[in-house]
Amino acid sequence: MHILLYFIRHGETDLNVKGCLQGQIDTELNEIGIRLATLTGEGLRDVRFDRVITSPLKRACRTAELIMEQNRVSHADIELDDRIMEISFGEWDGRCCLAGQNEVPMASVWSFYHDPWKYKAPPGGETIRQVIDRTNGFLQELIHDEANDGKTILISTHGCAMRALLHQVYEDKEDFWHGMLPKNCAVNVASFTDGKLSLLEDDALYYDERLSHNWYSV
Repeated sequence: MHILLYFIRHGETDLNVKGCLQGQIDTELNEIGIRLATLTGEGLRDVRFDRVITSPLKRACRTAELIMEQNRVSHADIELDDRIMEISFGEWDGRCCLAGQNEVPMASVWSFYHDPWKYKAPPGGETIRQVIDRTNGFLQELIHDEANDGKTILISTHGCAMRALLHQVYEDKEDFWHGMLPKNCAVNVASFTDGKLSLLEDDALYYDERLSHNWYSV
């Protein structure tokens, strides 16, 4: 059994730039986000994807579409899966989390980014553990499906959801963020071979980092 998995975070949005919590609120890519996804697609244009699976949120869907528009060798249809949506921030979704402009408790924001295992979700929101469990259900189903043997699969998702998906791959299970939030359109490549998941590429970028305004907001 061998499967190659390409995980990508969506391109930049206006809420990213404004420093707002962006969970399951359904936002669009901004102009820079479209550019980042297009450039990433150009970098991956010769990778033959047998399946393309995306979060149903618009920013992830559009990222997958733009990548596939640049691809020269793939003809896969885009599939939607709710399990790889971003973390839900409940009643905080869409609110600013910048110091001095915050619309949510800063102690909670600090905990989310710096001590995520102790992060307490707001009403209607999810904990980090809940996102790990949700995304892991998707991942386990994917890698244990014999129909995926020999396939290369693109998975378009979100910052927190990506780290949750890759939690089973990272060696340091305590460091949920793997050092930092993945940048917009960061690409992680993992292989599932003979029952083992291995990370082959770690937060790779296919564009000049100076193009993006956002490094910190999910």
